[in-house]
Amino acid sequence: METIPVVDLADFLSSDAEKRQAFVDALGEAYETVGFVSVKNHGIPDDLIKKLYDEVQRFFSLPLQKKKEYEIEGLAGQRGYTSFGKEHAKGSEAPDLKEFFQFGQTIENGQPVSEEYPENIDVKEIPAFKTTLYTVYRNFEKSGKALLSAIALYLNLPENYFDEYIENGNSILRCIHYPPIIQEPASAIRSEQHEDINLITLLVGASADGLQILTKQGEWVGVTSLPEQIVVNVGDMLQRLTNNKLKSTTHRVVNPPRELWHTSRFSMPFFLHPRSEMSLACLDECIDVKHPKAYVDITAGEYLNERLREIGLKK
Repeated sequence: METIPVVDLADFLSSDAEKRQAFVDALGEAYETVGFVSVKNHGIPDDLIKKLYDEVQRFFSLPLQKKKEYEIEGLAGQRGYTSFGKEHAKGSEAPDLKEFFQFGQTIENGQPVSEEYPENIDVKEIPAFKTTLYTVYRNFEKSGKALLSAIALYLNLPENYFDEYIENGNSILRCIHYPPIIQEPASAIRSEQHEDINLITLLVGASADGLQILTKQGEWVGVTSLPEQIVVNVGDMLQRLTNNKLKSTTHRVVNPPRELWHTSRFSMPFFLHPRSEMSLACLDECIDVKHPKAYVDITAGEYLNERLREIGLKK
Protein backbone atom coordinates (compact mmCIF):
# COMPACT_ATOMS: atom_id res chain seq x y z
CA MET A 1 0.00 0.00 0.00
CA GLU A 2 1.24 3.48 -0.86
CA THR A 3 1.14 6.12 1.84
CA ILE A 4 0.08 9.41 0.34
CA PRO A 5 1.15 12.68 2.02
CA VAL A 6 -0.62 13.36 5.33
CA VAL A 7 -1.60 16.90 6.37
CA ASP A 8 -3.24 18.13 9.57
CA LEU A 9 -6.11 20.56 8.97
CA ALA A 10 -5.82 21.75 12.59
CA ASP A 11 -2.51 23.39 11.59
CA PHE A 12 -4.25 25.51 8.96
CA LEU A 13 -7.13 26.41 11.27
CA SER A 14 -4.73 27.49 14.04
CA SER A 15 -3.54 31.05 14.62
CA ASP A 16 0.10 29.98 14.22
CA ALA A 17 1.33 31.63 11.00
CA GLU A 18 4.22 29.14 10.57
CA LYS A 19 1.95 26.11 10.94
CA ARG A 20 -0.56 27.61 8.51
CA GLN A 21 2.12 28.29 5.90
CA ALA A 22 3.62 24.81 6.32
CA PHE A 23 0.16 23.32 5.73
CA VAL A 24 -0.38 25.43 2.58
CA ASP A 25 3.05 24.41 1.21
CA ALA A 26 2.57 20.70 1.99
CA LEU A 27 -0.94 20.59 0.50
CA GLY A 28 0.07 22.48 -2.65
CA GLU A 29 3.17 20.36 -3.22
CA ALA A 30 1.16 17.15 -2.78
CA TYR A 31 -1.43 18.36 -5.28
CA GLU A 32 1.26 19.29 -7.80
CA THR A 33 2.90 15.85 -7.57
CA VAL A 34 0.44 13.17 -6.38
CA GLY A 35 -3.01 14.80 -6.53
CA PHE A 36 -4.08 13.03 -3.31
CA VAL A 37 -3.58 13.70 0.43
CA SER A 38 -4.81 12.19 3.68
CA VAL A 39 -6.20 14.79 6.08
CA LYS A 40 -6.08 14.47 9.87
CA ASN A 41 -8.37 16.52 12.16
CA HIS A 42 -10.70 17.03 9.19
CA GLY A 43 -13.64 18.20 11.29
CA ILE A 44 -16.15 15.43 10.48
CA PRO A 45 -17.02 13.72 13.80
CA ASP A 46 -16.42 9.95 14.09
CA ASP A 47 -19.88 9.32 15.53
CA LEU A 48 -21.46 11.11 12.56
CA ILE A 49 -19.44 8.97 10.12
CA LYS A 50 -20.55 5.82 11.95
CA LYS A 51 -24.20 6.97 11.81
CA LEU A 52 -23.81 7.61 8.08
CA TYR A 53 -22.47 4.10 7.48
CA ASP A 54 -25.30 2.55 9.51
CA GLU A 55 -27.99 4.46 7.59
CA VAL A 56 -26.38 3.78 4.20
CA GLN A 57 -26.11 0.06 4.90
CA ARG A 58 -29.78 0.04 5.88
CA PHE A 59 -30.71 1.70 2.59
CA PHE A 60 -28.73 -0.68 0.38
CA SER A 61 -30.16 -3.66 2.31
CA LEU A 62 -33.66 -2.75 1.11
CA PRO A 63 -35.16 -4.99 -1.62
CA LEU A 64 -34.24 -3.85 -5.14
CA GLN A 65 -37.85 -2.95 -5.99
CA LYS A 66 -37.99 -0.65 -2.95
CA LYS A 67 -34.70 1.03 -3.89
CA LYS A 68 -35.91 1.50 -7.47
CA GLU A 69 -38.79 3.61 -6.12
CA TYR A 70 -36.10 6.22 -5.38
CA GLU A 71 -34.58 6.12 -8.87
CA ILE A 72 -36.01 9.24 -10.47
CA GLU A 73 -36.07 9.50 -14.27
CA GLY A 74 -34.66 12.67 -15.79
CA LEU A 75 -32.38 13.64 -12.88
CA ALA A 76 -29.22 12.13 -14.46
CA GLY A 77 -28.55 10.36 -11.16
CA GLN A 78 -28.03 13.69 -9.39
CA ARG A 79 -30.55 12.88 -6.63
CA GLY A 80 -31.74 9.62 -5.16
CA TYR A 81 -30.87 6.09 -6.26
CA THR A 82 -28.95 4.88 -9.32
CA SER A 83 -29.14 1.14 -9.86
CA PHE A 84 -26.31 -1.31 -10.45
CA GLY A 85 -24.34 -0.98 -13.68
CA LYS A 86 -25.87 2.31 -14.90
CA GLU A 87 -22.67 4.39 -14.83
CA HIS A 88 -19.42 3.81 -16.72
CA ALA A 89 -16.09 5.64 -16.75
CA LYS A 90 -15.37 8.12 -19.54
CA GLY A 91 -14.00 6.18 -22.52
CA SER A 92 -15.15 2.80 -21.15
CA GLU A 93 -18.16 0.83 -22.33
CA ALA A 94 -18.05 -1.54 -19.33
CA PRO A 95 -20.48 -0.55 -16.57
CA ASP A 96 -19.08 -0.01 -13.08
CA LEU A 97 -20.04 -2.70 -10.56
CA LYS A 98 -21.83 -0.42 -8.14
CA GLU A 99 -25.12 1.16 -7.11
CA PHE A 100 -25.34 4.52 -5.40
CA PHE A 101 -27.52 7.16 -3.74
CA GLN A 102 -26.90 10.89 -4.23
CA PHE A 103 -27.75 13.82 -1.99
CA GLY A 104 -27.27 17.42 -3.10
CA GLN A 105 -27.44 21.03 -2.03
CA THR A 106 -30.25 22.37 0.17
CA ILE A 107 -30.87 26.10 -0.36
CA GLU A 108 -32.03 27.71 2.88
CA ASN A 109 -31.80 31.44 2.21
CA GLY A 110 -34.28 31.65 -0.68
CA GLN A 111 -31.62 32.44 -3.31
CA PRO A 112 -32.67 32.06 -6.97
CA VAL A 113 -30.06 29.29 -7.43
CA SER A 114 -32.56 26.98 -5.67
CA GLU A 115 -34.42 26.71 -8.99
CA GLU A 116 -31.37 24.97 -10.52
CA TYR A 117 -31.30 22.15 -7.97
CA PRO A 118 -33.75 19.26 -7.71
CA GLU A 119 -35.20 18.41 -4.31
CA ASN A 120 -33.45 15.79 -2.22
CA ILE A 121 -35.22 12.46 -1.91
CA ASP A 122 -36.90 11.22 1.28
CA VAL A 123 -36.56 7.48 1.96
CA LYS A 124 -39.69 6.66 3.92
CA GLU A 125 -38.33 3.33 5.21
CA ILE A 126 -35.41 5.11 6.94
CA PRO A 127 -36.71 8.31 8.59
CA ALA A 128 -33.28 9.54 9.77
CA PHE A 129 -31.57 8.98 6.40
CA LYS A 130 -32.18 12.44 4.94
CA THR A 131 -31.23 14.36 8.10
CA THR A 132 -28.03 12.31 8.51
CA LEU A 133 -27.02 12.97 4.89
CA TYR A 134 -27.79 16.68 5.38
CA THR A 135 -25.61 16.92 8.50
CA VAL A 136 -22.72 15.07 6.84
CA TYR A 137 -23.08 17.29 3.74
CA ARG A 138 -22.77 20.49 5.81
CA ASN A 139 -19.71 19.12 7.64
CA PHE A 140 -18.02 18.22 4.35
CA GLU A 141 -18.79 21.70 2.98
CA LYS A 142 -17.08 23.31 5.96
CA SER A 143 -13.94 21.16 5.71
CA GLY A 144 -13.82 21.54 1.93
CA LYS A 145 -14.05 25.32 2.22
CA ALA A 146 -11.01 25.37 4.55
CA LEU A 147 -9.00 23.17 2.16
CA LEU A 148 -9.89 25.40 -0.81
CA SER A 149 -8.76 28.45 1.21
CA ALA A 150 -5.36 26.81 1.63
CA ILE A 151 -5.25 25.99 -2.10
CA ALA A 152 -6.09 29.62 -2.92
CA LEU A 153 -3.15 30.83 -0.81
CA TYR A 154 -0.85 28.33 -2.51
CA LEU A 155 -1.91 29.76 -5.88
CA ASN A 156 -1.21 33.34 -4.65
CA LEU A 157 -4.93 34.14 -4.70
CA PRO A 158 -6.89 35.79 -1.86
CA GLU A 159 -7.67 33.25 0.88
CA ASN A 160 -11.42 33.66 0.31
CA TYR A 161 -11.14 33.35 -3.51
CA PHE A 162 -13.35 30.24 -3.76
CA ASP A 163 -15.89 31.21 -1.07
CA GLU A 164 -18.37 33.06 -3.32
CA TYR A 165 -18.34 30.25 -5.90
CA ILE A 166 -18.90 27.36 -3.50
CA GLU A 167 -21.59 29.01 -1.35
CA ASN A 168 -24.79 27.15 -2.33
CA GLY A 169 -22.63 25.20 -4.80
CA ASN A 170 -23.67 22.10 -6.72
CA SER A 171 -21.77 19.65 -4.46
CA ILE A 172 -22.86 16.02 -4.26
CA LEU A 173 -22.63 13.47 -1.43
CA ARG A 174 -22.54 10.06 -3.09
CA CYS A 175 -23.12 6.89 -1.06
CA ILE A 176 -21.74 3.95 -3.05
CA HIS A 177 -22.30 0.22 -2.55
CA TYR A 178 -20.13 -2.31 -4.37
CA PRO A 179 -22.12 -5.54 -3.80
CA PRO A 180 -20.53 -8.91 -3.07
CA ILE A 181 -19.16 -10.73 -6.13
CA ILE A 182 -21.24 -13.86 -6.65
CA GLN A 183 -19.72 -15.21 -9.89
CA GLU A 184 -16.44 -15.00 -11.78
CA PRO A 185 -16.30 -11.30 -12.76
CA ALA A 186 -15.70 -10.25 -16.36
CA SER A 187 -13.20 -7.70 -15.06
CA ALA A 188 -11.00 -7.22 -12.00
CA ILE A 189 -12.24 -3.65 -11.77
CA ARG A 190 -15.23 -2.54 -9.70
CA SER A 191 -14.95 1.08 -10.82
CA GLU A 192 -12.92 1.74 -13.97
CA GLN A 193 -10.09 4.23 -14.06
CA HIS A 194 -11.32 7.81 -14.06
CA GLU A 195 -10.71 11.32 -12.81
CA ASP A 196 -13.27 13.19 -10.75
CA ILE A 197 -15.19 16.03 -12.42
CA ASN A 198 -15.33 18.55 -9.56
CA LEU A 199 -12.93 20.90 -7.70
CA ILE A 200 -11.91 18.54 -4.88
CA THR A 201 -13.27 15.23 -3.57
CA LEU A 202 -13.38 14.41 0.15
CA LEU A 203 -13.62 10.67 0.78
CA VAL A 204 -14.50 9.39 4.21
CA GLY A 205 -12.62 6.11 4.84
CA ALA A 206 -13.98 3.43 2.54
CA SER A 207 -15.15 0.26 4.30
CA ALA A 208 -12.58 -1.91 2.48
CA ASP A 209 -9.38 -1.56 0.52
CA GLY A 210 -9.53 -1.33 -3.26
CA LEU A 211 -8.74 2.29 -4.15
CA GLN A 212 -5.70 2.59 -6.43
CA ILE A 213 -4.05 5.64 -8.00
CA LEU A 214 -1.95 5.79 -11.17
CA THR A 215 1.53 7.14 -10.45
CA LYS A 216 3.56 9.34 -12.81
CA GLN A 217 5.60 6.21 -13.53
CA GLY A 218 2.47 4.53 -14.90
CA GLU A 219 2.08 2.10 -11.98
CA TRP A 220 -1.12 1.38 -10.06
CA VAL A 221 -0.62 1.63 -6.29
CA GLY A 222 -3.13 0.95 -3.54
CA VAL A 223 -4.11 3.83 -1.28
CA THR A 224 -5.57 3.48 2.15
CA SER A 225 -6.19 6.02 4.90
CA LEU A 226 -6.25 5.46 8.64
CA PRO A 227 -9.71 5.43 10.26
CA GLU A 228 -9.34 8.96 11.63
CA GLN A 229 -8.28 10.42 8.28
CA ILE A 230 -10.07 11.32 5.06
CA VAL A 231 -8.60 11.21 1.57
CA VAL A 232 -8.91 14.42 -0.47
CA ASN A 233 -8.02 14.61 -4.16
CA VAL A 234 -7.97 17.19 -6.94
CA GLY A 235 -10.76 17.02 -9.54
CA ASP A 236 -10.69 17.97 -13.20
CA MET A 237 -12.31 21.39 -12.62
CA LEU A 238 -9.42 22.44 -10.35
CA GLN A 239 -6.85 20.97 -12.73
CA ARG A 240 -8.42 22.93 -15.56
CA LEU A 241 -8.67 26.16 -13.53
CA THR A 242 -4.97 25.89 -12.58
CA ASN A 243 -3.85 25.09 -16.15
CA ASN A 244 -2.58 21.64 -15.05
CA LYS A 245 -0.52 23.00 -12.14
CA LEU A 246 -2.56 20.92 -9.68
CA LYS A 247 -3.05 17.32 -10.77
CA SER A 248 -6.31 15.41 -11.11
CA THR A 249 -4.97 11.91 -10.56
CA THR A 250 -6.41 8.89 -12.37
CA HIS A 251 -7.80 6.36 -9.90
CA ARG A 252 -9.93 3.20 -9.84
CA VAL A 253 -11.44 0.63 -7.46
CA VAL A 254 -10.37 -3.00 -7.90
CA ASN A 255 -12.05 -6.20 -6.76
CA PRO A 256 -10.95 -7.68 -3.42
CA PRO A 257 -9.03 -10.97 -3.21
CA ARG A 258 -11.21 -14.02 -3.87
CA GLU A 259 -11.56 -14.86 -0.17
CA LEU A 260 -13.32 -11.50 0.33
CA TRP A 261 -15.67 -11.70 -2.68
CA HIS A 262 -18.61 -12.31 -0.32
CA THR A 263 -18.16 -8.86 1.25
CA SER A 264 -19.71 -5.53 0.34
CA ARG A 265 -17.68 -2.34 -0.03
CA PHE A 266 -19.14 1.03 0.92
CA SER A 267 -17.64 4.38 -0.01
CA MET A 268 -18.87 7.94 0.67
CA PRO A 269 -17.21 10.58 -1.53
CA PHE A 270 -18.24 14.24 -1.29
CA PHE A 271 -17.73 15.88 -4.68
CA LEU A 272 -17.23 19.59 -4.00
CA HIS A 273 -18.63 21.59 -6.92
CA PRO A 274 -18.97 25.34 -7.37
CA ARG A 275 -22.15 26.97 -8.63
CA SER A 276 -22.67 26.43 -12.34
CA GLU A 277 -21.85 30.02 -13.40
CA MET A 278 -18.23 29.85 -12.11
CA SER A 279 -15.74 30.29 -14.94
CA LEU A 280 -13.12 27.55 -15.25
CA ALA A 281 -10.95 29.76 -17.51
CA CYS A 282 -7.30 29.09 -16.66
CA LEU A 283 -6.05 31.45 -13.95
CA ASP A 284 -3.56 34.09 -15.11
CA GLU A 285 -1.40 33.08 -12.13
CA CYS A 286 -0.94 29.63 -13.69
CA ILE A 287 -0.08 30.70 -17.27
CA ASP A 288 3.45 31.54 -18.40
CA VAL A 289 5.84 30.90 -21.31
CA LYS A 290 6.59 27.37 -20.10
CA HIS A 291 2.92 26.69 -19.36
CA PRO A 292 0.78 28.19 -22.12
CA LYS A 293 -2.99 28.13 -21.66
CA ALA A 294 -4.09 24.51 -22.16
CA TYR A 295 -7.90 24.79 -22.19
CA VAL A 296 -10.66 26.80 -23.82
CA ASP A 297 -12.87 28.82 -21.47
CA ILE A 298 -15.91 27.03 -20.09
CA THR A 299 -18.21 27.39 -17.08
CA ALA A 300 -18.50 24.78 -14.35
CA GLY A 301 -22.10 24.04 -15.38
CA GLU A 302 -21.22 23.53 -19.05
CA TYR A 303 -18.32 21.28 -18.11
CA LEU A 304 -20.42 19.19 -15.71
CA ASN A 305 -23.11 18.58 -18.35
CA GLU A 306 -20.47 17.56 -20.89
CA ARG A 307 -18.96 15.04 -18.47
CA LEU A 308 -22.31 13.61 -17.29
CA ARG A 309 -23.06 12.77 -20.93
CA GLU A 310 -19.65 11.11 -21.32
CA ILE A 311 -20.21 8.79 -18.34
CA GLY A 312 -23.73 7.78 -19.40
CA LEU A 313 -25.80 9.54 -16.73
CA LYS A 314 -27.18 12.18 -19.08
CA LYS A 315 -28.53 11.75 -22.59
